Amino acid sequence: MKEKFIEYIRFEKRFSPHTVTAYENDLTQFSDFLQAQFDEADLSKAGTQMIRSWLVSLLESGISARSVNRKLTVLKSYYRFLIRNGISEVNPVNPVSSLKTSKRLPVYVEKDRIDILFDKVQFGEGYPAIRDRMIMEMLYATGMRLSELVNLREADLDLHQASVKVTGKRNKERVIPFGKRMGDLAALYLDIKRSTFPGQPWLFLSDSGRKIYGKLVYRVVHRILAEASTLSKRSPHVLRHTFATHLLNNGAELNAVKELLGHSSLSATQIYTHNAIDKLKRIYQQAHPKA
Repeated sequence: MKEKFIEYIRFEKRFSPHTVTAYENDLTQFSDFLQAQFDEADLSKAGTQMIRSWLVSLLESGISARSVNRKLTVLKSYYRFLIRNGISEVNPVNPVSSLKTSKRLPVYVEKDRIDILFDKVQFGEGYPAIRDRMIMEMLYATGMRLSELVNLREADLDLHQASVKVTGKRNKERVIPFGKRMGDLAALYLDIKRSTFPGQPWLFLSDSGRKIYGKLVYRVVHRILAEASTLSKRSPHVLRHTFATHLLNNGAELNAVKELLGHSSLSATQIYTHNAIDKLKRIYQQAHPKA
């Protein structure tokens, strides 16, 4: 049934390859635990106490509460699948409560540092340089995910409409507008890209002219953020957080930001409001006579 469940989340739920792998690894880890501790190889026969024992062992091994909760979510989904297929009658995970976790505010780049990034950082010359600048501009101007950027094609970029079509999680498409600065850069980038690597349909290419890959984008973002900011975290997702936070700080509606980010629910977007409130508090403390 585990294999059927993996097929279900891959083809029917259309989870991303990364998520499918994580689900499969978590179920295998739980199966190994049952075999070692209870001499039970059948996941459908696991009880609530067995699940609690596994969670305790995970915490004792140093795994964070947030990661444990994710594994608990995987088990809930799996046993719901077994119930729908008539294998189990009850979900043994239901009596198990999620662990309390502290809220982590998204890390983002301050506005003045973004100005430094695009106005003062030297990107160099040639195709790799204009590509790296375009990557940074695209991530900040649209808030798209790393996986979405890697899979962009030239045809997805509409300079006339100043927008880009993005295929997000579960193959959901959305259109994201962008400003004049990125439009001007995109026109220049396309000219250089087409003359350097003619006939390539992918929007971003490696130095050798092949489709770009995630690790290369990560290295580019990490290097450039290191020059423009003092943040310890310098991943492409930081620019996605920066995009959302700057929009909200400048009066954008939460629902609009949700659509731009491609979130399926508003709750996923609401975490950015904490950053906006923190900024308001700082301004109040600095400006109000009685603060």
